Amino acid sequence: MPVETTRALADNLAFNPLDPKDLVHTFGLYGVWAILFAETGLLVGFFFPGDSLLFLAGVAATPVADAIFGDGTKLSLAGLLIGAPLCAIAGAQLGHYLGARYGTRMFEKPDSKLFKREYVEKAEHYFQKFGPAKAVVLARFIPIVRTFLNPVAGVLGMPAKQFFVWNVVGAILWTDGIILIGYLLAGKIYDAIGTHIDRYILPFVALIVLISILPIIIEVVRDRRASKRAKEMAVIGVSPVAGIADAITGDDDDHRSHRGSHRAN
Repeated sequence: MPVETTRALADNLAFNPLDPKDLVHTFGLYGVWAILFAETGLLVGFFFPGDSLLFLAGVAATPVADAIFGDGTKLSLAGLLIGAPLCAIAGAQLGHYLGARYGTRMFEKPDSKLFKREYVEKAEHYFQKFGPAKAVVLARFIPIVRTFLNPVAGVLGMPAKQFFVWNVVGAILWTDGIILIGYLLAGKIYDAIGTHIDRYILPFVALIVLISILPIIIEVVRDRRASKRAKEMAVIGVSPVAGIADAITGDDDDHRSHRGSHRAN
């Protein structure tokens, strides 16, 4: 067997479809577009590494791309910044349409290694908790949820036009935001760790995701504090509404008392 054929076969066998570095090097710009569309528009695409793929795509648009990924890998920054959000928007819009068209039938399947009912329940939770607009934007930054929330929004009756507006906002913030972070940090990353970026990609992406979901963490903390206060007031026999009413009544009494003393003077 020729050496070139053996080498090509070895490269194909070494390819990992879930490794964002392999995906960028093997499929290039069109591959990034296709994966973003699949991850946001097709339920089977939830396992794709969207965040890390975007980050590495940004790195691959810099002069150090060939040194990190291999010769001929460099991607077009303009192609990424324009094409990535467009594909993410189109995919999510397709997911919404399928949810509105087929309803809960999309999710009526038994759990398997790929599909879990809890994925749908988690998407429904965010939709109900944060409201349609905020949920569509925030879901972009949460793996798995960003895949299932789109059809869930369609099932729950979110109007297509309203979904489209927030879909565009979320897609641009998510795709272009992470791509630009990778692009701007690429030189510093290369100077620090050389070509071994795949060993450190998870911490980088984890930091990006953590920053992006801070609004969700804040909301959860607020809800827990409010729930704790409500329970404490229930234990002492005072409802939150009654407490507010008493406070308002007390303020009114103080105000009337102050007016009476003022007249007496």
